[in-house]
Amino acid sequence: MINPKTGLTGMQKAAVVLMSMDHEHAALVLKQFTEAEAEEIATAIIGMRSVDDTLTDTALSEFHDSVTRGRSSARGGSEFAAGLLESSFGAEKAAGVMKRVSRSMAGKAFEFLQTVEQHQIISLLDGEMAQTSALVVAHLNPALASGVLAGMSDEKRIQVAQRIATMTSATPEAISLLSANLKLRAAAVVSPRNALEVVGGIQPLVDIINRANAATERAILEGLDARDPKLAEEVRAKLVTFADIVRLDARDLQLVLRGVEIPTLALALKGASEPVQQAIISNVSERNRELLADETGVLGAVRKSQIDDARAEVVRSIRELEAAGTLTLQREGGDDVLV
Repeated sequence: MINPKTGLTGMQKAAVVLMSMDHEHAALVLKQFTEAEAEEIATAIIGMRSVDDTLTDTALSEFHDSVTRGRSSARGGSEFAAGLLESSFGAEKAAGVMKRVSRSMAGKAFEFLQTVEQHQIISLLDGEMAQTSALVVAHLNPALASGVLAGMSDEKRIQVAQRIATMTSATPEAISLLSANLKLRAAAVVSPRNALEVVGGIQPLVDIINRANAATERAILEGLDARDPKLAEEVRAKLVTFADIVRLDARDLQLVLRGVEIPTLALALKGASEPVQQAIISNVSERNRELLADETGVLGAVRKSQIDDARAEVVRSIRELEAAGTLTLQREGGDDVLV
């Protein structure tokens, strides 16, 4: 319930008025607003499941000269907001507005963790069930989430990764309860906002893995292979891999190779498929091609981990340039390229 001492914002007052009306009349009023304004009001409604009678009367008095005393507390929440939007704008447009509202609110419950050191987050999640940890990690920014995931034990890391990729949604009440519990334990003072949906699925896991080191990436994928091969394959299909260089045009590939040392490139090429080797050799300068041939010729036997680390350097260059918008990687139609 909203605290009577803190008062209401203008948008909250508008929300209270609508929440106090019957559904049909509230929908008629909401139709008078623009879609953007309705979106803001819906967000306010969702954030106020109940409002103190005094605040309700105060808000209504600004819209009407006489306020009926003894009015029931205004009720809000996501269901009320969704129904009101549907009555006002139709099911399809209402769904779009609610989706945007959900995105804007998702992750807010755990926003206080974004400035917490990753080792402290790992300690907070120590002893929590994998599903609970996955809910939290999925709401962190990918860079922080990657570090938290890397700091977990091997077994828990795989369990959490699997649950991030397969989770769909959780109730605002469950998210709020977990957030409040963590915030209390972290001695934080900022109250969380309700989240409407979990930021989960394969793509968040891919974003996390893309920022992890080679060892963490390898451990997660191998663990997923053992637990859920189909899921592991779906994750791999979205990851940037060493084999993806054959999907880059010449200009982009030259840009990638420019940032990789010749010894590293020689290691990465060892055991690579013919298409990958040709793509690299044909896109380095004549001088670097000679140096690469010399370096490859004296390599001898090397550990697989050395090759993996070298390829990870090439992949890191691709990921950084793609993230910066310098190049675009075409991922479709590459299933026939193997390393």
